[in-house]
Amino acid sequence: MDIQDVSMVKFDEKGLVPAIIQEENGQVLMLAYMNEESLKKTIETGYTWFYSRSREKLWQKGESSGNVQQVKEISYDCDGDTLLVRVHQTGVACHTGTYSCFSGRRLGAHGKDVAVIPMEPETSLLKVLNDLYNVIQDRRLHPVEGSYTNYLFEKGQDKILKKVGEEAVETVIASKNMNKQDVLYEMGDLWYHCLVLLAFHNLTPEDLFTELMSRRKGGNYHKFTGKTGERPDM
Repeated sequence: MDIQDVSMVKFDEKGLVPAIIQEENGQVLMLAYMNEESLKKTIETGYTWFYSRSREKLWQKGESSGNVQQVKEISYDCDGDTLLVRVHQTGVACHTGTYSCFSGRRLGAHGKDVAVIPMEPETSLLKVLNDLYNVIQDRRLHPVEGSYTNYLFEKGQDKILKKVGEEAVETVIASKNMNKQDVLYEMGDLWYHCLVLLAFHNLTPEDLFTELMSRRKGGNYHKFTGKTGERPDM
């Protein structure tokens, strides 16, 4: 996108245009606003710049955190009043520490009751799982030499599934040996590899959380605790 193409963008009455920021893999990271100056700086520097409506000033994404966004492509929609910016994200996109600004904030899913996921405290299980998932996704998108996570993604689904199966068996063995510490250790490995599998399918811990919440609201938990032989709603 060249500088002259800015003329195709329709800024609103305040001189702003919404910009949807999208990672290279297609995942939406955030939404912010640009004015003509910040859009031109984005084009000129190759990194995202926005206009802060609250501070009434320009700001560069990652200027304090280091989580910069290298621009790969900028598109405008059919009406010219919305931008789509594809980027290479360094680190996480959200100031709260999540991979995407939309992580952990799901209202619901198609065909299911709306389940609002609250903001989690710093030490909650969902927060810990999200933090680990963010690292896994970052490795997937931005490979690091020697990373075990990258090794799994490079080998593909069969390797990931094999590891999930191996860790499940090792968890069973630890439990049969009545060794609580080993159960925790092996189950930690199992959960990690399950998160890798979620990332492989572009699913998130929030997707799993929403599934469980929908069962709770739908009264399906009895399928886990009913008569022997009943099949859980999997």
